Amino acid sequence: MQKHIIMLGLAEFVRQKRKEVNLIQEEFADRAGVALTVVIKIEQGKENLNLEKVNQVLKMFGHTLAPVNTKEISV
Repeated sequence: MQKHIIMLGLAEFVRQKRKEVNLIQEEFADRAGVALTVVIKIEQGKENLNLEKVNQVLKMFGHTLAPVNTKEISV
């Protein structure tokens, strides 16, 4: 359950930031250097994502993610 909440937060963050720079998903994916499917999966809150690809997207906004133990996260 916590993992799902975290992924939905990531999805909303990326969607909001992408819209702030007025890019459609395809344009954003191209600028981030990832496949369109990567952006779509992130924005859908999918849980099975490649961390390297997620970080390529997040670097567009000066952010990165690192692996954490979900037992250490309190939501």
